Amino acid sequence: MDSGDTAWMLTSSAIVLMMTIPGLALFYGGLARTPNVLSTVIQSFAITCLVTFWWLALGYSLSFASGNSFYGGTSRMWLTGLTSDSLIGTIPETVYIFFQLTFAIITAAIITGSFAERMRFGPMLIFISIWHILVYCPIAHWEWGGGFMGQKLEVLDFAGGDVVHISSGVSGLAASLIVGKRKGFAQGQELPPHNVIFVFLGASLLWVGWFGFNAGSAVAANGAAGMAALVTQIAAAMAGLSWMFTEWLVKKKPSMVGLVSGAVAGLVVITPASGYVNPTGAFVMGVIGGPICFGGIQLKHYLGYDDALDAFGVHAIGGMVGGVLTGCFADAKIGGTNGAFYGNPTQLGHQIAGILITVSYSFVMTLIILKPMDMILRAATGHGLRVSDEAEEKGLDLSEHGESILGDFFGGPGHVAPALSIKVEENRTSSNLVITN
Repeated sequence: MDSGDTAWMLTSSAIVLMMTIPGLALFYGGLARTPNVLSTVIQSFAITCLVTFWWLALGYSLSFASGNSFYGGTSRMWLTGLTSDSLIGTIPETVYIFFQLTFAIITAAIITGSFAERMRFGPMLIFISIWHILVYCPIAHWEWGGGFMGQKLEVLDFAGGDVVHISSGVSGLAASLIVGKRKGFAQGQELPPHNVIFVFLGASLLWVGWFGFNAGSAVAANGAAGMAALVTQIAAAMAGLSWMFTEWLVKKKPSMVGLVSGAVAGLVVITPASGYVNPTGAFVMGVIGGPICFGGIQLKHYLGYDDALDAFGVHAIGGMVGGVLTGCFADAKIGGTNGAFYGNPTQLGHQIAGILITVSYSFVMTLIILKPMDMILRAATGHGLRVSDEAEEKGLDLSEHGESILGDFFGGPGHVAPALSIKVEENRTSSNLVITN
């Protein structure tokens, strides 16, 4: 055991957990509408607890225990055989288990952004449990646990372009199609975020935590971790700028939500490449990734699907862009493998194959999980995956959880706030805010 490596990996694990709670929870909560803020936040917190149970019971074993090229084994169920002296490389296995658990948590939490504001809480917990076992664990094993994508196809995925971002984003898209659109959503119609400061705070926590995500994937406090941290910073910053300038050009004004979304997109794009590219490659990846992900979130308005908080538009599309560009910019001086731009075009083919496999498996398996669930729930309870029209109109905070962020102001927790009609009257000399019951 190396104490420096262990200290770094404990730190990385803690800040990756911070990415979900409170990072992603605040980011998604800020993007949601006021009657659904708490329901959005509680999903991230509940998933943190739920996936921890499944990781202990079965997930770690299926992902990293000895098995075959397609699925891990069951020999480490309930972490059988684990002791404080067990090592993975130069760190305790306990630390490695904790680190990988934080990846499993945030992957599942990302999915909820696509079906936010309309899925029932109970079915969501069932879906995430099944999805973790049948989708996340196999893909993690294929790439990182000795499976065929990492060993035979030689796909490069340093910190989770395929395993985390594409799997969650594509699964989110499939889930949004099964659950259906939110009331009021239509092509070209924006459903604006309720709190931009929450979005800013959440994105900032995600950015800081991402150094544990990417640099921590070196599983050591060494030069590889240092390079991963540097290229992560470069790509995030460049994508933030390129998204902002793209939005400025298209919409005539740069927005805070756009700037921070661009930075998150850059973090997604660099994730698979963070252990393989040099700073120049990271710069180009960030510049390219921002505008492409900006375009990706516009697709829902043209194609008519309701990816509510843009899990598919940012994570899936960003992960695909990152995987392809990893096959172009990988530098053997950094990570031991060259990409197409350094004389090895075969690697680009490997990356595309890995992306196609991940997209196909995630999408089809999510449909296989959710469609029968919806039918069974309708037959058994009269309700499917989705809340009723009345509950959706009321908001999931009250209808699903009996709480409201307006509760204290309007009479205490659980109190139903009166409907408000708000309009802004403007003229050359003044602006008046009019609020009526």
